[in-house]
Amino acid sequence: MKIILDKAKNQFEQNLPFVIYKKPNDTYVIGIFQKNNALFEVNDFTEKGFIFASFDGSKKLLIPKNESEIISVILDKNKADILEKEYDLPNESDRNNFENLVAKGIQAIKNNEFKKVVLSRKETVDLVDFDLVATFEKLVQLYPSTFVYCFFHPKVGLWLGATPEQLLKSKDFMFETIALAGTQKDNGSDDVFWHKKEEEEQQFVTDYILEILSEVAFDVLVSKPYSVKAGSIWHIKTDISGVLNSDFGLQQVIQLLHPTPAVCGLPKEKSKAFILENENYDRTFYTGFLGELNMENKTDLFVNLRCMEICDLQANLFMGCGITKDSIPEKEWEESINKSLTMKRVLDL
Repeated sequence: MKIILDKAKNQFEQNLPFVIYKKPNDTYVIGIFQKNNALFEVNDFTEKGFIFASFDGSKKLLIPKNESEIISVILDKNKADILEKEYDLPNESDRNNFENLVAKGIQAIKNNEFKKVVLSRKETVDLVDFDLVATFEKLVQLYPSTFVYCFFHPKVGLWLGATPEQLLKSKDFMFETIALAGTQKDNGSDDVFWHKKEEEEQQFVTDYILEILSEVAFDVLVSKPYSVKAGSIWHIKTDISGVLNSDFGLQQVIQLLHPTPAVCGLPKEKSKAFILENENYDRTFYTGFLGELNMENKTDLFVNLRCMEICDLQANLFMGCGITKDSIPEKEWEESINKSLTMKRVLDL
């Protein structure tokens, strides 16, 4: 794997765009290294390459296949040094602001403005040092069942993440997606109990996806919900697959799916408007989507969760929580703290 990591480091030092990534449970790492520093964008989703799109859909960046060198290597089994430690909590003001935001969301749900909303916060931490290669290796080792990536463009910035959520996987007219919701911290046991709030949240997501897919697909298959672990966090997951109608293209399907109820809410437009009005920060690429677009006639996209943006010796971390009428602000704050550990564990703080 050294060849691909050295290439990424060299590309970064030369201010040239690249992405390195590993798909869930795969044994190899892929690198796409752009040969110039131009900023390419996706226009109609017929392009080929790696897409990196923002939450609000205003930016759909592309590292194009035909402008890049692509390398694939077998994953090393070497283990990086990862120390478990205690982390400082955000200040009381951050906590109060987030709990007040959650309380406002709960009240809006009780006022029948929407059924669910996903509210998030940004936490900026100072770094002692930052090693791009070492951080990516730690992410790969800690979170093998997730989509792990490192994306860089000099005109955009440096992002890394380990996301458990697939947005869409398609080849020809066959597609796969998932419904993912509910969160609890791993307690060391595979026997996971879910409360009504988490089960209801998961059903919201599943029902919504099935409803919108009924417009564009047939032969849709739905698995029973099951628990899945991503690092130290458990979620409820449902697998969904089917066949797309020939009348609908990739762009239309993605626009229907994104943003999913797992990162936005239900109904989508009303919950999205609440987020944009009340979160008081710009999510940019957090809860956007990323992945392979029309590579080898396949598209493989993921939602940009459990991610961070690196700016010099600071990291911007992003954490979101699904809010329903049964949510409790103090517990949602604790959930956001647990989610922040996904990235903090790989950083030198």
